[in-house]
Amino acid sequence: MISTVEKVLFLKSIDLFSQIPGEDLSQIAQITDEVQFEEGDEVFHEGDPGDTLYFVIDGKVRIHTGGDELAVLGERQVFGEMALLDSEPRSASASAMLDLTLLKIHRDDFNEILAEKSEIAQGIIKVLTRRLRNTLDRRRAGGLPAERTDPRAKAG
Repeated sequence: MISTVEKVLFLKSIDLFSQIPGEDLSQIAQITDEVQFEEGDEVFHEGDPGDTLYFVIDGKVRIHTGGDELAVLGERQVFGEMALLDSEPRSASASAMLDLTLLKIHRDDFNEILAEKSEIAQGIIKVLTRRLRNTLDRRRAGGLPAERTDPRAKAG
């Protein structure tokens, strides 16, 4: 288990929260839970209810839909952020490629903090916009077929 101070330092190193003051990150750190998955475990399945954001502390996670791999994410990368913004089902599955340690935040807890700190919402919007642009660029370059484009799967 990592301490609250270690969580704050970790969150500060993530693009999503890099501009957020430490005292605000302390509030966020307190609503995170550390979870572990073994290689091959499923973190979530396409179609599952989306209500949790994940941060990779250690390991690698594969984001995929059907048989198509959309992304492989590693340390300090974020996935599941769309779940914090809407209540739609998961648009892809996530599976542990290696033993995986994550921090997770539930939507309800995060919404309470967002109501007080608009800078955090702006950070999420920035990351989502960058991921969408990267995905569109990949599609234009022939890297992704249009029907498999998933803006949340490309790490930013």
